[in-house]
Amino acid sequence: MSALSLGVGYAAATLVVMFSGMPIAFALGMVATAFMYFFMPASALDTITQNVYEEMASITLLSIPLFIMKGAAIGKSPAGRDLYSAIHAWLNKVPGGLGIANVFACALFAAMAGSSPATCSAIGSAGIPEMRKRGYSPGFAAGIIAAGGTLGILLPPSITMILYAVAAEQSLGRLFLAGIGPGLMLVLLFAGYAVYRARKEYRLAHELYQRGGEKSAYLDAHKYTLAEKVEMLPRVLPFLVLLTGVMIALYGGYATPSETAGLGALLAIVLMAVVYGIWRPKELGPILSSTIKESTMLLMIIGMSLLYSYVMSYLHISQSAAQWVVGLHLSKWVLLSVILLMVIVFGFFLPPVSIILMTAPIILPPLREAGFDLIWFGVVMTIVMEMGLIHPPVGLNIFVIKNIAPDIPLSDVIWGVMPFVVLMFVAVILLCVFPQISTALPDMIMGVR
Repeated sequence: MSALSLGVGYAAATLVVMFSGMPIAFALGMVATAFMYFFMPASALDTITQNVYEEMASITLLSIPLFIMKGAAIGKSPAGRDLYSAIHAWLNKVPGGLGIANVFACALFAAMAGSSPATCSAIGSAGIPEMRKRGYSPGFAAGIIAAGGTLGILLPPSITMILYAVAAEQSLGRLFLAGIGPGLMLVLLFAGYAVYRARKEYRLAHELYQRGGEKSAYLDAHKYTLAEKVEMLPRVLPFLVLLTGVMIALYGGYATPSETAGLGALLAIVLMAVVYGIWRPKELGPILSSTIKESTMLLMIIGMSLLYSYVMSYLHISQSAAQWVVGLHLSKWVLLSVILLMVIVFGFFLPPVSIILMTAPIILPPLREAGFDLIWFGVVMTIVMEMGLIHPPVGLNIFVIKNIAPDIPLSDVIWGVMPFVVLMFVAVILLCVFPQISTALPDMIMGVR
């Protein structure tokens, strides 16, 4: 059977099994095992466990459970609420300051948790009720949190970037640095839109009140005194200590990414014990339980995705697909557009982890042949996958928002996130025109390659 026929059958079987409702890890493992049975030597089945183990026996992948533990330690404490409250108090007088506070809180929390759903849950549980109480429309409030949560897979430490570094065989430290500039750019774009939308809603509320309508909470905002603001500053201290410690260890050359993950997890648990008194076994139980559950789920997906990619490579599906793409002789930017469009479509029903590990063998060789910097592309691809977290039909962050604010209609949440999807698209265009936004910092710190 030709590689083309095998590839079409492989893709079709994958779609059928996935849409049957089977969990992604088992769906990928089942398809890979079935094709090994029918199209590979019988002895190949005896090496399934060995292949999965060898693919996962990477020191870089070791950092994933540790980063998850750090995020769980922060997410299972009042830390997210306290961070948000402190930032809100200091930005209260800024037009749209409440929206900006939520964006900044999401960015800081994401930089330490490394998880989009955890960021949405931790900041959204405090931020959405507060915004709605102050007059923000439900869709706008939900959109800010859902979009802010996506920064968890762009700002370091990012589990998605760890997997991309493994799949693309690129420097994880350089990739982390490359995500900082675009991450800050997205924060500014989101904050700018928050100001614009808040001012618009405030103006409409004011006009309605002038015409004799009901007075909106927009027009009656609480003013914080200087004493109240200063009192809230210590709430940010645990985050600053944790963020500073991890960044100095990683970028100062004192620790590898895996060692930094361990340091971050230990620091997070110590800070939760010192600041919030969370140290008893009964209180640590939810943190450890959440870490084990999420790590097991994620590593199962990674292991089965790597087995899936191994079978693709053995049957020459990925090599043939890459050669076919190269043989089309597409221009450099058309090739990039086609690949990113494919990533967007996959984002409709697959998480970023599976997208990276399933597509890397096919898309990276043509991109390398076309002369693209794979570090830069990793950042662009991450932003495109961020869109998948907030656009329908799957949009994981949308359902996290529905969980913490069930009274907001799903249609309002979807329309609330759409402007942020457009802003992400703008960010991708800016990165294509000005790649230095991503590449300047790693080149400056780690040298030009």
